[in-house]
Amino acid sequence: MTTTNASPAANQMWGGRFAEGPDAIMQAINASIGFDQRLYAQDIAGSRAHAAMLAAQGIITPNDAEAIREGLLTVLSEIETGNFPFKVELEDIHMNVEARLKEIIGAPAGRLHTARSRNDQVAVDFRLWVRDQCDAAIAGLTALMRAFLAQAEAGADWVMPGFTHLQTAQPVTWGHHMMAYVEMFARDRSRFMDARARMNECPLGAAALAGTSFPIDRMATARALGFDRPTANSLDSVSDRDFALEFLAASSICAMHLSRFAEELVIWSSAQFRFVRLSDRWTTGSSIMPQKKNPDAAELLRAKIGRILGATVALFTVMKGLPLTYSKDMQEDKEQVFDAADTLMLGLAAMTGMVADMAANRESLAAAAASGFSTATDLADWLVRELGLPFREAHHVTGTLVAMAESQGCDLPDLTLAQMQSVHSGIRADVFEVLGIENSVRSRRSYGGTAPDQVRAQIARWKEHLG
Repeated sequence: MTTTNASPAANQMWGGRFAEGPDAIMQAINASIGFDQRLYAQDIAGSRAHAAMLAAQGIITPNDAEAIREGLLTVLSEIETGNFPFKVELEDIHMNVEARLKEIIGAPAGRLHTARSRNDQVAVDFRLWVRDQCDAAIAGLTALMRAFLAQAEAGADWVMPGFTHLQTAQPVTWGHHMMAYVEMFARDRSRFMDARARMNECPLGAAALAGTSFPIDRMATARALGFDRPTANSLDSVSDRDFALEFLAASSICAMHLSRFAEELVIWSSAQFRFVRLSDRWTTGSSIMPQKKNPDAAELLRAKIGRILGATVALFTVMKGLPLTYSKDMQEDKEQVFDAADTLMLGLAAMTGMVADMAANRESLAAAAASGFSTATDLADWLVRELGLPFREAHHVTGTLVAMAESQGCDLPDLTLAQMQSVHSGIRADVFEVLGIENSVRSRRSYGGTAPDQVRAQIARWKEHLG
């Protein structure tokens, strides 16, 4: 008779194939319960749907199905109240739940795993979790868009400088600038919506990789879990992590947009700009310089793109060389996605708070808009429109006038008509009507332009769309 020192608990997951339990280091690298316990709600939901389907198909008895259902509800309650005994030796959330279910209801628990594998089980758990995160991101982005809409509506006709290369380019309106971010975050919102729609197929029933010989009803479990349909290929079902990659890609683009506006807040709130004032809720002081009011929340948001983009690259790296179907490498998918999702939701909440609280300095914005020859393009357009000059000639005349004003330490509207006529004799006194910043922004009436009436039209469109 052969004996072994392995305890029954050490090899209960793998049955009779392994005589000895795992080495402590192997157990440490193999176990995922330290992080995948976050999937508990999805794991229990999937198990309940699976058990109900097994009973409906006559694969298990109604009594066993009822015992499983009640037992799973007890497990769910224990986890949610912090009374669940998670065990590292049981590896993951699936085996922890199943082992505890057996302690509660006994033999019927062993029937739960009929016609499924941990491969399709984790695939459905993770897909459900990521789908929930898409919903959370969509809600967070909707709130952020509403905060930008409120800012845009309040300052639809407030003039500020528009920049290229962070140099003053042309006057725009505060409302127009805020609406640029509404458009950006709307694209992010649509990306999460698209990703959610694409991932809404149920892998449960693919089993280990080849499907099952049991007469299961995959459409029933798909419907029970809120999916549109079951996945169509069992090999792809257990090996696909595109849904997580799409979520990370959408999160990375969204975080980049958050970072861009965070950068503007850092610049705008500086003493050199004074475009906005951030509330005390989102700033900190200095331990040595009492005058400081640091935009720390914006700076941290500017940095957090690194965590999300890093998670995206990490998961692409995990998946890029895997043959079909499941490989243990794929256990490394969840921590990256969990961290990225947490970081994104924190960033969306913080940015929504900052945008809602920030106060724009209308006077500073207008003063900056009037500097830096911001109406030079308006002058060139006037020369084309009123005098019939080719644009390149108008561009040259305007450049000469800008150089003249710069040499005299003044702006274009400060030049006299005689000085302008010394460069081009056809210039008339009504040229000064286009050199004011207010006239400049009002004239940009093309669809999507900065004119206040265009800005208000876009605000109304988005308010109606968001409801």
